[in-house]
Amino acid sequence: MVSRIVFWSGFGVAVRFWQLGLEMRPFFNKGSLWAWPVFAGAGGSFGYWLQGVDERQTAVLAERKQAILDKRARKAARDAEQASA
Repeated sequence: MVSRIVFWSGFGVAVRFWQLGLEMRPFFNKGSLWAWPVFAGAGGSFGYWLQGVDERQTAVLAERKQAILDKRARKAARDAEQASA
C-alpha cells in the first residue's frame, strides 16, 4: 500500500517537473517551492484513494467468484444426483 502512495507522490512531482518544463520556468524557484509538496501530496492522496478502490473491487470480485463456484458446485451435485437416479 505504501509503495503505491510513494509512486503516486513521485508521479505528482514528475507532473510538476513537466509543468515547469512546458512553461520554461526554473525548476526550483524560491517563490514557488511551496508547490512541490502540494503536487506530491495531491499525487499521494490520489494513490491512497486508488488503493481503496482496488481493495474494494478485489473484495467484490472475490465474493462474486465464490458465489459462482458455489453455484457450480450445487449444479454438479444436482447433475450427479440426477444421473444416479
